[in-house]
Amino acid sequence: MKLTHATVWVHDQDEALAFYTEKVGFEVREDVTMAEMGNFRWLSVGYPGQSDVLLVLMKLMGPHEFDQDTADKLADLVAKGVVSPVFFETDDLQGLYETLKARGVEFQQEPTQMPYGIDCAFRDPSGNQIRVAQRS
Repeated sequence: MKLTHATVWVHDQDEALAFYTEKVGFEVREDVTMAEMGNFRWLSVGYPGQSDVLLVLMKLMGPHEFDQDTADKLADLVAKGVVSPVFFETDDLQGLYETLKARGVEFQQEPTQMPYGIDCAFRDPSGNQIRVAQRS
C-alpha cells in the first residue's frame, strides 16, 4: 500500500488550478467532470518529476460530501488555514522562495531557521496553509 492522493479543500477549483499550476508550478494530472454524479469534477495536480503523489483540489461543496451546515463550517476552517496543512520539501528553499514570490505567491512566513532546517509558509486562495522546508 502507498499514498497516492491527498485532498486539499478549495472554494473555487478554477482559481485553485490557476494558483497551483501558474504560481506554484504544478502540472494537471486529472481533470474529469462526471455528469452522472451531478457534474462532480475530479481535479488533481502534481509536482513535475513526482508522479506518485497527487493533490486533489476538491471543491468544498461537492454533491456528495457534506450537509450544508458541515460544508459551511469546513469552508470557514479552510479559510482560516487550520485544516490539513500541506508540507513540501526542497533542496533549495531560498531559490524556491524567490521563484514563488516572483510569481506572486504571498508568504505568511519568510524562510526561517528552525531546529530541523529552514522553513517557510504561504496560503493558497482558499486559505490552505502550505509549508515548505529544507532539512538540515
